Formats: sequence, structure tokens, C-alpha cells
Amino acid sequence: MKKLTLLMGWLCLISATTMAQKNNSFPVQAKTENGTIEGNYDVTTSLSMYFGIPFAKPPVGDLRWKAPQPVDNWSGVKQTKKFGPRAVQAAVFGDMNFRSDGISEDCLYLNVWSPAKAKETGLPVLVYFYGGGFVAGDGSEPRYDGASMAKKGIVVVTVNYRLAIFGFFAHPELSAESPYKGSGNYGLLDQNAALKWVQKNIAAFGGDPKKVTIAGESAGSISVSAQMASPLSKNLIAGAIGESGAAINPTLAPVPLAEAEKTGLEFAQKAGYPTLKELRALSTKEVYEIYQASRRFGFPTVIDGYFYPKTIPQIFNAKEQAMVPLLLGWNSAEIPGMAFMQGKPYNEESYVAKVKEAYPDTHSEVLKLYPHGSEKEIELSATALASDRFISYSTWKWFDLHRKNSNQPVYRYLFSRVRPPLRDQTLASGLAGGTVKKDENAPKMPEPVGASHASEIEYCMGNLYLVDDYAWTPDDFKVSETMENFFANFIKTGNPNGEGVPNWPAAEAKDTTPPVMIIDVESKAVDAKDDARYVFLDKAYKN
Repeated sequence: MKKLTLLMGWLCLISATTMAQKNNSFPVQAKTENGTIEGNYDVTTSLSMYFGIPFAKPPVGDLRWKAPQPVDNWSGVKQTKKFGPRAVQAAVFGDMNFRSDGISEDCLYLNVWSPAKAKETGLPVLVYFYGGGFVAGDGSEPRYDGASMAKKGIVVVTVNYRLAIFGFFAHPELSAESPYKGSGNYGLLDQNAALKWVQKNIAAFGGDPKKVTIAGESAGSISVSAQMASPLSKNLIAGAIGESGAAINPTLAPVPLAEAEKTGLEFAQKAGYPTLKELRALSTKEVYEIYQASRRFGFPTVIDGYFYPKTIPQIFNAKEQAMVPLLLGWNSAEIPGMAFMQGKPYNEESYVAKVKEAYPDTHSEVLKLYPHGSEKEIELSATALASDRFISYSTWKWFDLHRKNSNQPVYRYLFSRVRPPLRDQTLASGLAGGTVKKDENAPKMPEPVGASHASEIEYCMGNLYLVDDYAWTPDDFKVSETMENFFANFIKTGNPNGEGVPNWPAAEAKDTTPPVMIIDVESKAVDAKDDARYVFLDKAYKN
């Protein structure tokens, strides 16, 4: 018995020692405008990390569906060592992986990774907005982790913002009660509040408020285009990075306030709660269930006369956007061609029929721009057309607007690295860049013909090591190093060029074949060869 007790004691000691070796941090504090916070300093990375910092009052009770309000001061030391709750959302994309502390309307928290030494100041800052169609996502996702980028001398911030019905619901009564007589856009206003917080507080983490670059992917990229256009945010940033997406028709563009109010009122009436008082009296669960029962995919952003005074093309054409360097691009196969073919096979008859259906008056021009011949050529053209209509065109339009309506450098990329196979063959790649359980009854997905939507995130943020679903190879780490260095250089200087990366020329305003950086195992700048597609779509969408 005595030997057993001794053995158990040794096992407990070994276990405690192992746990202690994994915890490589000690507490550190920072003084923000609202009070002192305590995070952790990791001795293995030399980074200070603060998770779950409140940047606005909890948007609950009477503050539900209101612009974010300044956070109250606190006394003592607030612990900021774990991610705050994520915004209320359904499991829309089963492949999203969160480290957040549950789900709550009380979700307005941000996270900071800082490499600053004692009393060091003036470091460049990256503020990253997550994607997820304005209905899902969170700043705690491992692919957005800021440690790798922070080790390059950058203070990194990830931001939570309200989503879906809690973040974008407009209603006539909401407009009437607001000081700016508009409603909706609460998620975008949350991002603006975070940028204001950064201006006031980032120096406490070694950052320079005059060197803030904003970045994001998909809805996060759409957010970057929005913040760049908004009079509320355009003077808060020094640079912008967009990965696949801009708030330009047909990609989640803002709608007129009257239209958004009508949509919201009809939603509320159908749900049986037509007045604002009734809606605010509902619990989080009740609002969530009403929204889920409606089968809506979010609510549109709004030209509210406050955050959005006009559409993005109108703002840029009037040269009223943030006059800052811009780096942006998209992926070589954002979505599969079957999204355009809608179940039809990749053959001549089906493809031509789908093109004629989508473009009855201009199909001959479309068939020249997206050619057809062999089954493989049709698959490539259908993929290009589906991707352009989904998100590539809107990103190109943003690129084209800024290079023609600013004196700032604009850099464009095409991410082309196809991910390696999944380690676990019982999984399948999901829509948002992660993995889901494979449905054995689902039709077999074709082999990818290019880089899919969201697949670049862990590469550009240097986080392949945190996303272990795929069998990464040395080539993947090479691509990641190149892309992360491009981004880091741009965040520091407004220019992606630097030692050890290929030369990346900026696009000139009048160049008809502006340079594109192809990001792959062997990255290189080439002259654009497909811009005629976007010129055609520009006319079709009347932007």
C-alpha cells in the first residue's frame, strides 16, 4: 500500500511538472483609457497577449440594436487572459473553429498580441476583421491568431462585431430613435468603435496609432472596403488589405435605408413582434429562434446616411475614401464551377445553355471571355465565371476604383496555391476554409482546379502550424512565408516589397494589363490577362 501511495505521488508530481512546462507565461499589465488590464507574457515567443478586452458597452437590453457605446471605466485590474464570447450565431459553417468563451450578445471584445519590449513605442499595427458572411465568425479562430505576425514586429488586434439579426437589423422605429435617423450597420459600427479604441489605447501596447493597417477576408474584406469608404473610419487608418471581397454589387453591397427598414419591418410583423418595444423585450434565445425560423441569411448593410452616405463606387469616384495604400486580391478558384452549372454536366450543350440563361443578350461575348471546348476548359471557365460573379469581380472593382481615384499605391495578387490533401479522409473541406465531417451520401466533389475561398488565411497570417487538418508540405510553408512577408512589409511601410520576396510592382491608373502577383510555390508578378472579364461584368452590374 505504501509503495502504491508513493507511486501515485510520483505520477502526480510528473503530471504537475508537465503542466507547468506547458504554461510558459507570467502576468503582465497594461493601462488603457478605461482601466488596467492583465494579460500574459509568453517567454517562448516574447509576446504579450491580452484576450477579451472590452472596447464598448455590452450591446444588451436597451442597447440592443444601437450603435456601440463607450465602455465604462473600471477600478482594480481586469483579467484579460481568455477570449471573450463570440457574437450570437448559428453553426452556419461547421468548419469554423473557435477558442472563444461561449456565445453571447455581450460580445464586443478584442484581442491584442504585442511584441513590444519595455517602454518600446511606434510599432505598426494590424487590425484584422474575420469573415463569415456577416452571419458567423470570431476573432478567436486559430487561423486569425496574431502571434506569428506579431513576431515580425507588428502589434496585432482581432475584433469581434455583432452578426446577423443582432448586427444588421434595420427597422423604422430604430431609425426614428437614433440620433442620425438611420438603422442597421451595427456590426460595421462595432468595427469603427474598435478602430477608435485602437487610436486611444494602442500606444499602451507599443503600437503607433498613426500606423494602423486594417485587413480581413471575405466579409472581413468587405468590411475593410466599407471602413475605407466610411467618413467615420477613413481617417483612422494608414493602410488596407482586402482578401476576396468588397461591398460592391453583387457582393453584399449596402441597400437604401427605406428598403432595409421595409425588410426589417416585414420580418418583425411576420414574427409577430412588430414594435421595437416587443422586440427588445425578447430574450436572446427568442430573437435567435425567430431569426433561424425565417431561414434568412443575415440582413443587408445599409446606406444609412451616417456610416454609409453613398455606395462605395460613388464614394471612390468622388475621391472621398481613405487615401491610403491598398493591397488586395482573390483566389484562383473561389468556388467550384458547379455553382454556375447548378447540377448540369460540364459539356458544351449544358454550358452554353447556362450562359444564355444568365446573359440572354450578351451570351456571345461571355462565351468568348469564358471559352468552351473540352470538358476541362468548360470546368475552368465555369469556375472562373462562378468565382467572378461571387466575389472576384467586386474585389477587382475596388482595386480599379482606388487605383483610378487616388494617388496611393495599389497592389493586386492572385492566390493560387491548392491546399494539400486532408490528413483525415473522413473529413471534407468546408465553405469557410475549414473542415466538416464527410457526408458519404453526398456527390463526390471534383478535384480543385485552383485555390478555394478562404484557403489563403492561414498562409498569409503564418498560421499553418495552428491548422492541422491538412497535410502541409515544405512547399506550403514556403508559400506562407512569402505571403506573410508581403503582408508584414506592407503593414510596416505601405509597400509589400522587401528582402527575400519577389518584386511586386504597384498598378498604374491607366494600365490596361496591370501587374498581378501570383502567389504560389514560385511567386511572381505577371501582367493581367483576364481583366476584359471584369470590364464586361462592370457593364453588366452597372457599377
